[in-house]
Amino acid sequence: MQTPASIAKHPIHPMLVAFPIGLWIFSLICDFVAMARAGSDAAAGWETLALYTMVGGIIGALAAAVPGLIDLLSLTDPDVKKIAVTHMSINLTVVALYLINTWLRLGGMESRLPIGLSVLTVLMLGVSGWLGGEMVHVHGVGVQPPEGDRRHADAHDNAFVQAHAERRMTKHFG
Repeated sequence: MQTPASIAKHPIHPMLVAFPIGLWIFSLICDFVAMARAGSDAAAGWETLALYTMVGGIIGALAAAVPGLIDLLSLTDPDVKKIAVTHMSINLTVVALYLINTWLRLGGMESRLPIGLSVLTVLMLGVSGWLGGEMVHVHGVGVQPPEGDRRHADAHDNAFVQAHAERRMTKHFG
């Protein structure tokens, strides 16, 4: 099923989500480095870098949310739509938690709560990513079948998606 938010048949949402995910994971790594260097001059630099990458992740997530919402609104299969709404809800919760995290850090909170929030949100991203992968790899959202298979391409026909996956597996792995 080709998604409406695409460029040259490539869905935009999966292209953009790599940025916030990478920035947020790197932000957490910066937090861990800052903790390991507590009391040194370098710790403040790592804390600042963690904050900036966190804010960059928030901006990237909001940019990725727009084509994600466009794609979600185009879904017609109720099972896939339920997965998509759960995926979106988790991601919006993650953004809200990162906004709170940023506010706590800018307010000068001297506790481990912001780092705990970062750990929680990265774990939530893993769950959300799993759901995103299920939509693509199990239900074929954003996957356009090869030209020869177009006559069978009902985007919501799981039998077609399964048969296509089996043909690919047989072709590649015997």
